[in-house]
This record gives sequence, C-alpha cells and structure tokens, in this order.
Amino acid sequence: MLVAMEFDLFILNGVVVLENEVGEFDIAIKDEKIAKVVPRGGLEGMVTKKTIDAQNGLVVLILMCISIDYSFHALCTSAGPLAISEFPALRAAGISSLKFFMAFEDLQLHDDEILDVLLAARRNQMTLLVHAENGQVISWMTKQLEKEGLFDPKWHISSHPPVAETEAASRAIALAGFIDVPILIVHVSQPAVAETIRAAKKLGLPIFAETCPQYLFLTRDDLDKPGFEGAKCVCSPPPRNASDHEGIWRGLEDGTLTVFSSDHCPFVYEDENGGKKSSISKEYPNGRFQYIPNGCPGVETRLALAFSAKRLKLQKFVEVSATYAAKMYGLYPQKGALIPGKSDADVTIWYPEDESFTLSNKMLHHNVDYTPYEGQTLNQWPRYTILRGKVVWDRDAGGVVGNKGYGKFLERGALVPNTLNLLTPPSG
Repeated sequence: MLVAMEFDLFILNGVVVLENEVGEFDIAIKDEKIAKVVPRGGLEGMVTKKTIDAQNGLVVLILMCISIDYSFHALCTSAGPLAISEFPALRAAGISSLKFFMAFEDLQLHDDEILDVLLAARRNQMTLLVHAENGQVISWMTKQLEKEGLFDPKWHISSHPPVAETEAASRAIALAGFIDVPILIVHVSQPAVAETIRAAKKLGLPIFAETCPQYLFLTRDDLDKPGFEGAKCVCSPPPRNASDHEGIWRGLEDGTLTVFSSDHCPFVYEDENGGKKSSISKEYPNGRFQYIPNGCPGVETRLALAFSAKRLKLQKFVEVSATYAAKMYGLYPQKGALIPGKSDADVTIWYPEDESFTLSNKMLHHNVDYTPYEGQTLNQWPRYTILRGKVVWDRDAGGVVGNKGYGKFLERGALVPNTLNLLTPPSG
C-alpha cells in the first residue's frame, strides 16, 4: 500500500521572490529543506503537518535575526608568519573569510602586510573583507581637532574625512588587482567610493563591496546632538550628508555594491565600562570622540528599514540582503536560495499590506539600550521567520517562538565561482 508523503510545512498564497522571477507560488518544506516550489494551488491534495497562509504577503529567503544559523569572519590584525600559517586551519574549520583594517592603531595593517595577507588568502581560497580608511589621515585629523579643544561626538565625523575612505579604497583595489584576488570593501559610506568601485568592476577587477543602513538612513546631523547623545551614531566610516544617500542607493541598484548588511555593533549606551559612556570623564563630560566605541546596533532593523524605503526592486532586495552574501561567503545554495532539495528552508513572510508605525527600541530584541533609528517611520515588519522549516518568529503570536540553541554553526566553502559574474554593473 502506497502512503502519501507527509510534508512538515506548507506556505500557501504567497508572492514568492525567486532568483529569476517573482510570482504566486506555494512552498513545501520537509526535513529542514525546501522540498517544492510550485505555482499557487499546486500542493492541493498533498499532506502536511502544518500550513501557513501568507495571505498574498511577500515570501523571501531572508532571515530576520532572532534565531539564526551563523558563521564567523576571522579578524586578521597581524601578517606575521604565525598568523598566516593559521589560514589553512581556519579553512579546515569552515572559516573561509578574513577581515582586515587599513585604520585603527591596534588593528591596522600596512601595505606590505596587506600584500602578504592577500597572497595567503589567494593560496587558501579565502574571501577578504577590507575596512578601507587611511589610518594616518584619521590620526592626523584627530590630533588637529584635539589641539583646538574639539572633543564632542560630532567631531568624530571631521576626524574621518571623505578622503581617508576614498584614498584607502583606491589603494585596496590597486593592491588586490596586483595580487589578483577578490576583495569585499565594507561599509561604503559615500558615492565617490562607490564610483571608484564601479570603475574597477568595469575593468574586470575582482572587487565587491558592502554598505549598511547607517549610510542610507543616518546623516552627520545625527551625531550633532546635545551633550553626549550623538555618540549613539558614532561609527566608522561615519554617516555622511543626506545628499550622499542617493549615490549609495544607486550603488545597490546597479550592482556596484554587492551586499547590504548591518555591521551590528551592540555597544550599550549607558555602560560606563565598555560601552559608549566609557569615554566620559570629569575632564570630558561630553566624552572624547576618539575613545567612543565605534559602531551601531542594526541587525534586527536592517531589513525593515530597506523594505519600507521601497527603493529596491524585490529581486534586488533579496540579492543584496541574502543571495550575494551566500555566494560571497561560500554558503550558496544551502543558504541564499529557495532551490528544492538543496536549500535550507529559511524564509521570511511579510505582511500583505503596509501599515505605518514608529520604530522604538522597546520593539527590539537585541541586548542594547538604544537604536540609532529611534522614531523613524516604517511600514513593514516580518510576520513570520522560518529557520530550517521551523517557525522561530511569529509576530502575531507574541514574537519569538523559537528555542535557544536551534541556530547552528555553518562550515563554509570558498567564494562560489559564478559570483564573479556579478563583477560588472550595467553601464549607464
């Protein structure tokens, strides 16, 4: 006697964003994997343990970060023989990406060290992430500002002038081209850097780039607030002018900027030991900008901010938020796709209709006492988040419904070869 296969979950009546199309599809999930993606109604007569009616809401392959699978980028702060000798062990452990800095005294690598790291990364098939700011320019500017008695949070912007980023990005591109190894320039904050990257990509150089919400939704004015309040938005590179946002959006739209991520830095504002207020003293009651911990929380708000902005086409929204990252970091097609039999059943379901609301830190689940996006008006928030076939977020049923420990470490491979097809953005 034949017994019908029983699936674990159906997602019905959704508008599903796939790599090559957007349409009305139903999804079947079994054993933590995408089992079927069929035209709407195509699962009729089949058996499942549970069904979610998406009610014509958007269904995408992106996780809202509440409970997730995870991996790590290794931080490379030394190019000595011992550090480089550890690259093969990292690869064997499933770590296939490294980040290095061109700024910050305790982290910075100089050009000869960068070349050593680039060469070792090429030999070990590792993806390199580059924080591209000129450390010497930043140090020099910081000294000039402090000589003038300028210490408040807003002066962090002046200490990281645009030229520090443009120069370092150009140098990183030149060095990567010399060794012929792909790099990902992270935290692109200004159109001039995007334009440099765009030109390099059109020459066929293996250059990718990433940007973050702070360069689309914050400005320098957010650091210029009374007292110490501006410290909440201190990050590097700093937010630029409102007029710069358009160039960053364009970079995401035309493929110049490959990945849209959060650069989540969960420094607690009220923490006087390791948090934002650790830079305050009797001598510096508004803090001392060079010692304010750099970075903003943003992992939970990233998707809702971008989706609510309605700037990116649906497929581009999914590409820069999930697919391209999975390819860059050696996770595709397990992650970043909805391919039956191959992809983990990681899905976010959004509401079928927009409804405006004001963002507040009280809504969020990070272990941080503020959000830099407090008070911003949004019109969407994930309704369901599904991780490997299990519902871990159900907004209408109280929020987090997943269990601690369900997220697991992912061993990653090398950059997916066809990712190189993303190198050249459209002309025009």
